[in-house]
Amino acid sequence: MKKAKWALIAFLLFALAETNQAQTVHRFSLEEALAYAEKNNVQVKNALLDIDLQQQVNREVTGMAYPQISANGNITYNPNVAVQRFPNFFAPAIIGVLKELDVRDGSGQPIDEDPNADYGFIDAQFGTKWTSNAGVSLSQILFDGQVFTGLQARKTLIDYKQKAAEVTFEQIKLNITKIYYQLILSKTQIALLDSNLALLEKNKHDTKIMYDNGFAEKLDIDRLDVQITNLKSQRAQIVNSVNNGYLGLKMLIGMPMQDQLYLTDTLTDDSIRDGVLEAMSFDYAERKDFQSALLGEKLNQYDIQRYQYSKIPTLSLSGNYMKMAMENTLKRTMNGMWFTASSIALNLHVPLFTGFATNAKIAQARIRLRQTQNQIEALKLTIDQERESAINTFKSAIADMDYQKQNMLLAEKVYQQTKKKYEVGTGSQLEIDNARIQLQTAQTNYYNALYNAVIAKVDFLKASGKL
Repeated sequence: MKKAKWALIAFLLFALAETNQAQTVHRFSLEEALAYAEKNNVQVKNALLDIDLQQQVNREVTGMAYPQISANGNITYNPNVAVQRFPNFFAPAIIGVLKELDVRDGSGQPIDEDPNADYGFIDAQFGTKWTSNAGVSLSQILFDGQVFTGLQARKTLIDYKQKAAEVTFEQIKLNITKIYYQLILSKTQIALLDSNLALLEKNKHDTKIMYDNGFAEKLDIDRLDVQITNLKSQRAQIVNSVNNGYLGLKMLIGMPMQDQLYLTDTLTDDSIRDGVLEAMSFDYAERKDFQSALLGEKLNQYDIQRYQYSKIPTLSLSGNYMKMAMENTLKRTMNGMWFTASSIALNLHVPLFTGFATNAKIAQARIRLRQTQNQIEALKLTIDQERESAINTFKSAIADMDYQKQNMLLAEKVYQQTKKKYEVGTGSQLEIDNARIQLQTAQTNYYNALYNAVIAKVDFLKASGKL
């Protein structure tokens, strides 16, 4: 019983924790949703990590300009010291000394050198069983054109990565904005469906009263039931689509699926027109992809400079300081005499001929620069086409939105007049059904026109670099 009791408590605590987790609520305006995405969207986070990665690469390049210091040491044991064989040059010298001293052989004859004699070789071991050394070395680049270019390009590389992150976020921002406004408008669409359902329910109620009093047919009530059922089915499908839209928006901004998301912005005809006049003034430099392309051009120029500088001499400084010991036992090696060796060198490297490989690399870099410049010109044409197309689409969408709004208001007026005629007995059920269908169609058309207008505005702002 005690085990069951504790198991039940653990289960309730787990369920409570899950419930609390699922009850995390976010109420976001569009700007708040974008700010959330900037921190949580995976693509944006990876783009920001690319900036961090480039900073570390820059540190690596900078490190090449600093002194390079290293320490080394080793102990070597030679079980068999190498034997060196060389001609016996001692024998002629010894004979010469004996001759000068007038030393004679056993027969009393003076010792003299035989020019045809073969004195053989001497086999000798040079070295000890144990050798050890320890020291430090230092090198410092004094001038290297390629390293200098790398140091110059550091800031441009960071700017390029930052601009790439901004381009990535701009595309995500575009998608978030479209989905956000689509979900905002879905509230209006569902509200219109609810309004139509209320009209049908009221119409059915009035028709039933008339049927009870003998002024309508059962067929009229059945027809209204069919329309109500169809409208409820349509509403259920739209609600399901909206729910899936919220899931898509959560995924796009990087929000856990169990969190609750409410959108707080509203959308009106006037809000769609806001900010359009300011966006009409345009400069290519306002487009982030154009800014990125210009930075790419600058990096191509650095690439040319890097290969050009590789043709000029490089100068460096190096130094070594070492202690060495040599004995026939390890103990005596460690405790014996250590000899000092040191050196300082100024190193000049002058490239004289590299088989024209460097010239080929410079030519390749210049070709890549021209390709980038061509891409920039093509991008300008693309931007011009995007802006002109976006302006035309936006103007057309605004005109259609105004037209559909007027048409919806007129359809609503026609429906109200038809309803009054039906209520006083001068109109038919068929007329009121047609008027309601026309009203619903006009409302749907206005909803679609409103959505098209806001999407056209978003595309126009993006094309103008002001999203």
